[in-house]
Amino acid sequence: MRIVYFTHSLASCWNHGNVHFLRGVLRALQAEGHVVRAYEPIGAWSLENLLRDHGDAGLEPYRTAYPDLVSARFKTRDPAELVDGADVVIVHEWNDPALVAALGALRRRGARFTLLFHDTHHRAVSDPDAIRAFDLDGYDGVLAFGEALAAVYRHWGWGDRVFVWHEAADVTLFQPPVLEPPRAGLVWIGNWGDGERGAELDEFLLRPAQAAGLPLDIYGVRYPQEALQALAGHGAAYHGWLANARAPAVFAHHLVTVHVPRRFYVTMLPGIPTIRVFEALACGIPLVSAPWADAEHLFRPGTDYLLASNGEEMTRHLQALQADPDLRAHLVRHGLETIRARHTCGHRARQLLALLPRLGSTVKEVA
Repeated sequence: MRIVYFTHSLASCWNHGNVHFLRGVLRALQAEGHVVRAYEPIGAWSLENLLRDHGDAGLEPYRTAYPDLVSARFKTRDPAELVDGADVVIVHEWNDPALVAALGALRRRGARFTLLFHDTHHRAVSDPDAIRAFDLDGYDGVLAFGEALAAVYRHWGWGDRVFVWHEAADVTLFQPPVLEPPRAGLVWIGNWGDGERGAELDEFLLRPAQAAGLPLDIYGVRYPQEALQALAGHGAAYHGWLANARAPAVFAHHLVTVHVPRRFYVTMLPGIPTIRVFEALACGIPLVSAPWADAEHLFRPGTDYLLASNGEEMTRHLQALQADPDLRAHLVRHGLETIRARHTCGHRARQLLALLPRLGSTVKEVA
């Protein structure tokens, strides 16, 4: 098949966590023998910020890890030429509404591709007007990255044309180290989150790490001055932006990591983990989660990872993991087992191909 994907950016992961999964699933689709084209707009906010902060060198980790992926930058709002010959077109929600509408208009006028809208954010509940402003007339279906989000689209009238398409780990990149290096301390890789989890990071990351006596390394962007002061006050070492392609090497040097979901994924869209859960477990690092309901039974709480109901329990879990190598080995073994059995980008590529016939699309081999 010929698959076209419109993304905000394929090249940049600066405050752009959706691209982690996108890179992996496009690679997996190519491995299945399909022709993939990715497009990103000129002036993409994520890429502009990456180049401003790190220059062209900031793109080297991506280029080195994904030499098989390429994207074309465009500025036209008339996408007919870009999708010529496509069998499937997927449009991520972090795109210009004018582009979204133009692709829908092409489909309404008889374009023969299957057209899908891909939603991987909480705006459908936190800012529904922003999502409902997209003109999705002409779209064949919606890909939602969790059941709770899919339920919102069903309520909006999409019925059986909305599909749950979870994120997953790109295990071509995210895997345990071949040679086990010395490990020490706790690592958190994540952005500040626009204040959506500031209190949670204090309760479930900063205070427990300090109480457990674990050195804490933090990577991410968009940390305001007050957040940086809070990190320093708890003795955490802040390292700034980390290219996602280098995250496996960082995980490999730490004893444990923590999952602190944004508030909307606890209260209004339960059951949707951050992609760091998939990636951390795929890398073989023990993980402890702040309160989060695995409503879709993606994992096995207590077996694949530990769950803390409050800051004190988080501290106890971190202390136990620091002291007990058998506990660490248990979590690593079972976490890897679950990822490899259910949650790789290869699984998601095959899920996408399997749902297409339900929309009347024939999965074709490319000559």
